[in-house]
Amino acid sequence: MLVLGIETTCDETAAAVVLRNQDGEGEILSNIVLSQIAEHAAYGGVVPEIAARAHAEMVDHVIERAMDEAGIRFDKLDAIAAAAGPGLIGGVIVGLTTGKALALALNRPLVAVNHLEAHALTPRLTDHVAFPYLLLLASGGHTQLVAVRGLGDYVRLGTTIDDAIGEAFDKTAKMLGLGYPGGPAVEAQAMSGDATRFAFPRPMQGRPEPNFSLSGLKTAVRLEAERHAPLAAKDVRDLCASFQAAVVDMVVDRTRVGLRRFRDAAGQPTALVVAGGVAANRAIRRGLQRLGSEVGLRLVMPPVALCTDNGAMIAWAGAERLAAGMTDGLDFSPRARWPLDPNAPGSGKGTGAKAVGLKEARA
Repeated sequence: MLVLGIETTCDETAAAVVLRNQDGEGEILSNIVLSQIAEHAAYGGVVPEIAARAHAEMVDHVIERAMDEAGIRFDKLDAIAAAAGPGLIGGVIVGLTTGKALALALNRPLVAVNHLEAHALTPRLTDHVAFPYLLLLASGGHTQLVAVRGLGDYVRLGTTIDDAIGEAFDKTAKMLGLGYPGGPAVEAQAMSGDATRFAFPRPMQGRPEPNFSLSGLKTAVRLEAERHAPLAAKDVRDLCASFQAAVVDMVVDRTRVGLRRFRDAAGQPTALVVAGGVAANRAIRRGLQRLGSEVGLRLVMPPVALCTDNGAMIAWAGAERLAAGMTDGLDFSPRARWPLDPNAPGSGKGTGAKAVGLKEARA
């Protein structure tokens, strides 16, 4: 089956065409991503109104490019998949409305895709990973450990109690005057820095629940930066290296605890999967590779281009759901937040409460 995917939840306007064979294997026929980094760089982060306008101006053009690159006519599509949340609501409305219009005009099914589920299912497209597997989803807006037991069957094992990892990188970069996006900037500085110079805390390390916390680490960086102001270039490099080392240690420790919780929730995992923009960080990748070797578990990290927001992951999630008979009506509403469990305590800021169908793991 051929599915067009549309992604507009944050600051990338993206569209892709994916083929899913009857045996469940997938092929990306096109994947066009138009980044808005230049539009938002001056503000040090994404401005929702600017993002929504940019999506509205470019989404048709991006879809046309995706169809042209795939060499597919619109009437050959089997379904239209559009990210319906979570995300910045203005952008979500643009993409979902466009998907609805195409589905109506072509008389094809609409699949309203949860953005987080798309990240969760990407390794099945790239590496044919079988259920169940442990997912570390780490991005600018989300940090959580999820037991992926099957299509639409997810157990949230742990999450951040404050900031997402990507958000912490962005704020640290802004604090040190490194610009936006912060993740690549901090990583670049850290490569030539001394990671042992500053003894930053490893938040939540050793705790029995696989949750994350970044606010205390950010505060520690700020205090050291203020103490050494004005900062020399070496100070900035060492601060970045020490901050990144603390994040890596925390991620590895929290993921190790998540693996123990996984076995209670879903049995033996087939793989440890890392997705989301933070998965592009090479130091974090190396730390998780060491963990995978230590526990004898295959580590799967999709290509960097498929870790950040893209249309192929939306198209693939749509194809997986379509194959299972899961489609949506044209009255499906865009969602800024999709709670993991609206009745669960602590489902507020930073809890990753934007994912549909994900269920809180009970201790």
